[in-house]
Amino acid sequence: MLNAVSVGITAGILPGVDVNGPVAILLAGFILGLLNAIIKPILIILTLPITLLTLGLFALIINGFVLYLTALLVSGFYISSFWMAVLASIIISIVSAILNMVL
Repeated sequence: MLNAVSVGITAGILPGVDVNGPVAILLAGFILGLLNAIIKPILIILTLPITLLTLGLFALIINGFVLYLTALLVSGFYISSFWMAVLASIIISIVSAILNMVL
């Protein structure tokens, strides 16, 4: 649920992120959580050398890729470009952290 709320807030903030209705928000939050649990750890392990070379900044690219993949999988959830997905993933992370602190 926190992912869904974070996606909804991010869609309201960024002009390049669009969500068509609450069902798309819930589905995007669910798929994002699923991809973060399954695909993201694999990507982090595969890209560990470049992540170490960039002092962890490549993890932002991985987060953006996972969010962009979520937008490709969920109809009704659109991200205009890959770099907008990277920016949106940063905002989603910040909003999720704030929501976790509040709850």
